Amino acid sequence: MAPGNDPTRVLILGAAGRDFHNFNCCYREDPGCRVVAFTATQIPNIDGRAYPPELAGPLYPQGIPIHPEIELEALIRDLRIDLAVFSYSDVPHAYVMHMASRVSAAGADFGLIGAARTMFPSRRPVVAVCAVRTGCGKSQTTRLVAGALRAMGKRIAVIRHPMPYGDLRRQACQRFATLADMDQHECTIEEREEYELHIANGNLLFAGVDYQRILAAAEAEADVILWDGGNNDTPFYKPDLWITVADPHRPGHELAYYPGETNFRMADVILINKVNTARPEDVATIESNAAAVNPRARVIRADSDILCDARDQIHGKRVLVVEDGPTLTHGEMRIGAAHVAARKFGATRIVDPRPHAAGSIRDVFQKYGHLTDILPAMGYGRSQIADLEATINATPCDLVLIGTPIDLALLIKINKPAVRVAYELAGAGAATLTELVRAHPRLL
Repeated sequence: MAPGNDPTRVLILGAAGRDFHNFNCCYREDPGCRVVAFTATQIPNIDGRAYPPELAGPLYPQGIPIHPEIELEALIRDLRIDLAVFSYSDVPHAYVMHMASRVSAAGADFGLIGAARTMFPSRRPVVAVCAVRTGCGKSQTTRLVAGALRAMGKRIAVIRHPMPYGDLRRQACQRFATLADMDQHECTIEEREEYELHIANGNLLFAGVDYQRILAAAEAEADVILWDGGNNDTPFYKPDLWITVADPHRPGHELAYYPGETNFRMADVILINKVNTARPEDVATIESNAAAVNPRARVIRADSDILCDARDQIHGKRVLVVEDGPTLTHGEMRIGAAHVAARKFGATRIVDPRPHAAGSIRDVFQKYGHLTDILPAMGYGRSQIADLEATINATPCDLVLIGTPIDLALLIKINKPAVRVAYELAGAGAATLTELVRAHPRLL
């Protein structure tokens, strides 16, 4: 704490999302604290900006600067930081404590904000879909829940976890009703991966920076709020039904990553996805962990089925596999829908894209050494989208197999045949989850 009556000087460690939400919830109107800076990590090209005064409020007429996290120790010293608050997601527990050790050694206190403190209550029923890791299958689960609610005659508003990588003033409260709205808001590939299928399915979607304002806008148009979480972050709204998706391809991660373990412990429903492609003993590990730390949760097993209308085109071909970027990078997955489809439908070879990587895509491969025969669809700005296009077009193959949720051909020009692959929640577990939604008393 700061000495005397001086405000506590706070540094928020973030990645352009949860950090801004934590500020808005806990610090924006608190005269006893002064947030003097944010740090930025995980996402490229978000440092060097500022959280603008229009969003920061009257206590911050100059806004709040955003610095690279690599400068952490110097920032604590030079800005006389009293408290550093960790505010981003999908990191191992050991990583969190390494950050705590860096902060402590530099002379400041280290803090985490409890999940409940950053959940706004809603006038509408809220269903939250979260996960224990990036890439567990939140999106397909959210789409199934949305379909169940629409079948009940409910007007739904999907509110997506923030990804504000552009002009924060313009992104305070974004509404997406048509695919053209994504162009208007200049969405990145990562944003499009999360938004496109919701919009195509007829779901009204909101996202942005100021989630209290977003909630008010969504409540005005919907009977039910459907929270679609990002990475393995906790909900921004207090759920009436909290669904957490776990991945048996990464057994044990549900108790080893922050804040995914929080989602696992607080869930009303734990949905173990991808059971049809997982080892039974790995599914059993998650069930055992659920019984140990959250025995009140309903545990459901579900399949994740591959959807591909061009299976015959894959057989006998050399294929380049392109998958969802965040799932492969900080989600640490080595495969995705397209990779599974390539193996299942008889591709003769999955081509290694690394020798042909261009610009920032080459940097991604250097940073994430677990990636080998798979290309993450990174596109945090026009320059990186151009690098992705160059990498795809330079990689020698017969077919590009695209496992991202979006139609990449609408964003980049691909100089060879391309086929899209998708996952959908399926099996008895999908039916069980649908029935749970239909029977929930707050959703009737």
